[in-house]
Amino acid sequence: MIFEMWGDYGVPADSFYQIRPECINDVPVSRFKIKSGKTLSPRKWHAAFTQEGHLDIGKILRRIYRGGIHPSIRGEVWEFLLGCYDPKSTFDEREQLRQRRRLEYARWKEECRQMFPFVGSGRYISSPVITDDGHLIQDPSVLLESNPDKGLVLVPQDNYKPSSIDATNNLEKVTDKRVIQWLLTLHQIGLDVIRTDRTLVFYEKQENLSKLWDVLAVYAWLDKDVGYGQGMSDLCSPMIILLDDEADAFWCFERLMRRLRGNFKCTDRSVGVEAQLSNLASITQVIDPKLHKHLEQLGGGDYLFAFRMLMVQFRREFSFCDSLYLWEMMWALEYDPDLFWVYEDSRTAPANTESSNGRVKSIRQCGKYERENLRTGAKNSETPLPISIFLAASVLKHKSSKLLHEARGLDDVVKILNDMTGNLDAKKACSGAMKLHKKYLRKAKKT
Repeated sequence: MIFEMWGDYGVPADSFYQIRPECINDVPVSRFKIKSGKTLSPRKWHAAFTQEGHLDIGKILRRIYRGGIHPSIRGEVWEFLLGCYDPKSTFDEREQLRQRRRLEYARWKEECRQMFPFVGSGRYISSPVITDDGHLIQDPSVLLESNPDKGLVLVPQDNYKPSSIDATNNLEKVTDKRVIQWLLTLHQIGLDVIRTDRTLVFYEKQENLSKLWDVLAVYAWLDKDVGYGQGMSDLCSPMIILLDDEADAFWCFERLMRRLRGNFKCTDRSVGVEAQLSNLASITQVIDPKLHKHLEQLGGGDYLFAFRMLMVQFRREFSFCDSLYLWEMMWALEYDPDLFWVYEDSRTAPANTESSNGRVKSIRQCGKYERENLRTGAKNSETPLPISIFLAASVLKHKSSKLLHEARGLDDVVKILNDMTGNLDAKKACSGAMKLHKKYLRKAKKT
């Protein structure tokens, strides 16, 4: 574990995520502090379970919104917030599910290892290994790093079974398009991995970098429609840090991607996140028409300047620790107690609002944002907008005056937004998002 002690209340949570000495001056100091009576403590967390293991998630959500989660229990709480486990399940049921998932991940990882031996080897690659048309690249550095005795093992075209490159380096062509696409992404994943959270001591260890690469490589193989997209490493990295077991980290990341994979879905004409940018434009037009008009006049009506915010969920706008605090507040606000069943196989999911045990969903067990959507009927009429869009709108609203008076072009808009890095308060940003959500719903009803 990376947490050897719980730390005293009032101390910055940064102390749980050690920064490399040479990077200390380049990293913004976190605003999040562990506060007695507000932050979800290990004691309060364990007390929220019954003897059988049923979790009173409602109590937990309120505490998280008040003061976040203590770093020593953050990983296990996230598993519930992201829908990995049903709060109505027992300790035994969750342990059985955890073990099944670990075995499933091990099978998938082995399937990938059979295609490319770096997977699970404790190493990763950052150089291309194949061309777009399926020809394996005869890169001496790659060949040497992979297996100096037997040569690089790569997948042939049939049944994804391995085939070695012989002593004369006769490279076999790969013809399966899915395999080619996956192999093409592996070096890009490696390039992103070595750039992700590089200020943290945690990623000085090769084994941790390779864990991140392995999880992303396996996910890229399994998600046939989306594969891997730049930005996923930023979303996955905290899971690797918070959860000791690689399989548990994978499932946490997979659940997060259920929410966000649409942002990474690309076609020849569009990028998935453009739909959210369009929603952001519509919200800003309603709540701050003057700012929206100004941005349009600057040529920013497509709101592409907010692309990064939504793509990686504000990882770059906040310090590492504050971004984790922001995420857990967002998830607590959006929490739906049926989330686990929504993500499970549709054959086992409840038909309406009833769980598999026949118990009706309680509004008290929902997050505050989710309750608001249920009250206003937004949940029934259409897919409700994620709180992240209102969070981005809140950030723009916060900088509205500066943008109106100082932005004379899109470069100025980008600079003003970039200057916010490390200077935003996660709690205030979430509160602002909730207020804008209510304001937007009121004004939208009048139009």
